[in-house]
Amino acid sequence: MLIESRTSSDPELAALVVAQQRELREADGGLDGQVFVPHDDARYLVGVLAGRAVACGAIQALGRDTAEIKRMYVRPAHRGQGLARQLLGALEEMALRAGHTVLRLETGSYLPGAIQLYISSGYAEIAVYGEYVDNPYSVCFEKRLPVLA
Repeated sequence: MLIESRTSSDPELAALVVAQQRELREADGGLDGQVFVPHDDARYLVGVLAGRAVACGAIQALGRDTAEIKRMYVRPAHRGQGLARQLLGALEEMALRAGHTVLRLETGSYLPGAIQLYISSGYAEIAVYGEYVDNPYSVCFEKRLPVLA
């Protein structure tokens, strides 16, 4: 998979995020109700296979050392091929290059595949934080990135 940086206004990125949001609303019974609002300060990556955007993710700074992973998504037809893990690794590298040594993320308790990906990638569950505090379906994780001396 080719991983490319894209702007928040990229139409292929927008299509991926719309699909992600639709899936999330279906998975949680429509309780989420949130719609995609691009974060101009987020840095987006898109995974491309055979010229087609099939995966996306972003990092958004929460502070000098900490960033949040946002909008992780792989189209259903391409799941189970390790693409999410590859994208997650690229997001971690991007975060390190930007000076972030801690990554946080939120996912839904109704997404066991996502939870397993994060745990198996070294993320530890933490207390729900920020905008997710009042969401009973939120599960949050954190990973300290290894810094090369």
